[in-house]
Amino acid sequence: MGVPQMNSVNRFDDRASDYVRCRPSYPASAIDHILAGLGPPDGLSAADVGAGTGISARLLGDRGVRVVAVEPGVAMRGAAAPHLQVNWVAGLAEATGLAPQAVDLVLSAQSFHWFRPAEALTEFARILRPGGRLAIMWNRPSTSDALTAGYGQAVIDVGGDVGSARMSFDAVDVSRSGVFTPAVRTTFPNTQQLDLAGLIGRANSASYVPKSTAASARLRSLLTDLHDRYADRDGLVTMCYETEVFLAHRM
Repeated sequence: MGVPQMNSVNRFDDRASDYVRCRPSYPASAIDHILAGLGPPDGLSAADVGAGTGISARLLGDRGVRVVAVEPGVAMRGAAAPHLQVNWVAGLAEATGLAPQAVDLVLSAQSFHWFRPAEALTEFARILRPGGRLAIMWNRPSTSDALTAGYGQAVIDVGGDVGSARMSFDAVDVSRSGVFTPAVRTTFPNTQQLDLAGLIGRANSASYVPKSTAASARLRSLLTDLHDRYADRDGLVTMCYETEVFLAHRM
């Protein structure tokens, strides 16, 4: 698991623009699942912790949820598109700065692997109302789709940190916390269409992809070959993901 020190907080500083343009969103079915049973969305408040550039925060906001996006990275917050339902604050998962029992939902999308689990879960329980929901979500690249697997191999071939690419979450941490019910896992299919520039930007948005001149040139060559092989008549390739959602409730 990652530790929210300055090296992890700042590692996206030079990747924020690619993150905004090229990261995948999340399927509507996953957002439906996260919100199901909580009541009318326009009556809900949520904290999106480790919000990045606000991809998931805006999806909640589009449903009418009032969202506090908690993100420690200045560059990531600065790159986020504004949304009337989303308010941005600087904070860590272990110290959000939010008031006790302030929200009905805590969401961590594509970020829980950077947190110290025990401390983060304690903080999430503190800011959740009794019975409030915790949602931990990831887009995991397919290993069976040829284009997506080829993309992953290209990252490996240029020296990408494969360990960092394997986001980890132990659902046992939630039940061991003593403040949440056991986490229940559900998955949803997700896809992302990208042109060549988008495919290269998708790779450059990842913290584990090297950005040296030599590595970047090699990666561009590999991804260009991949794009040429799999692009449709509109010049787009389709990345395939499994969107994984864990839900638990504050006891």
